[in-house]
Amino acid sequence: MSQRGYLAVDIGGTKLSVGVVSLSGEVLEHRKAPTPSANVWATLSELIRQQIVDTKVELVACGVGCGGPMSPRGELVSFLHIPEWRDFELRARVEEVVQMPVYIDNDAKALVQGEVWCGAVAGQTDVIGMVVSTGVGGGVISRGKVLDGNSGNAGHIGHVIVVPDGRLCACGSHGCLEAHASGRSIEAITGKPSAQAGPEVVAETGRLVATALVSVGAMLDLRTAVIAGSVALGFGRPFFEAVQAELDRSAKIGFIRGFKVHPAGLGPLSPLVGAAAVARNLGCET
Repeated sequence: MSQRGYLAVDIGGTKLSVGVVSLSGEVLEHRKAPTPSANVWATLSELIRQQIVDTKVELVACGVGCGGPMSPRGELVSFLHIPEWRDFELRARVEEVVQMPVYIDNDAKALVQGEVWCGAVAGQTDVIGMVVSTGVGGGVISRGKVLDGNSGNAGHIGHVIVVPDGRLCACGSHGCLEAHASGRSIEAITGKPSAQAGPEVVAETGRLVATALVSVGAMLDLRTAVIAGSVALGFGRPFFEAVQAELDRSAKIGFIRGFKVHPAGLGPLSPLVGAAAVARNLGCET
């Protein structure tokens, strides 16, 4: 083996992805499977084993992006959209399978690390990244550093309340962005998969995402966002235009005026590059 790279794992509420990413951020190999309704770990661990067996790349570390909340470094994960994972010992389970250093972070925190590494906002130092998919997650880079917070869960923009007394969220609160703008919530509201959403739903989803961004931008002194996820990328240009229009309308305080939103530059494979970025960045700290 002459080429070296990272084993990358992305755990989502709709699909599980595993791949190999080069040291420069190129996805060399990848595979995926739908997230099952039960026995998620059995499906994921088999995907990981198959990837390790099949790759011809020398793997230096494993990076994992997973929905949360979670304890620091992914020791225990309680992914809201995998009900059987409550205080699930993800790090120990992955380490047992891969037999190499494992680094875990929230999937949206992973995403923004990948996009700052080699994506749409490469080299920028102050960015919020979002995943608008089955759920809605977020991660923040501030002054070039990942914002972790007290327990490693900083950036959960999906649980910013955008509709007072709105729909019940999976977290137990009402009116969260995730309860109104995620794939599952859109399907519950409209009776159709988000891929079949009409222009009014796309526009309203964009407006709600921007509403949350304005609040978080004002709180954290940010005016750049990068967004990935099956819902956002599936809605495409009309969604991003709706987000930008609301940002232009509402981001008025001086230090966030000019707030810009960017689609993830790494496309559908951005979660795997993000997972590799977690290994790249956290591996440098150990």
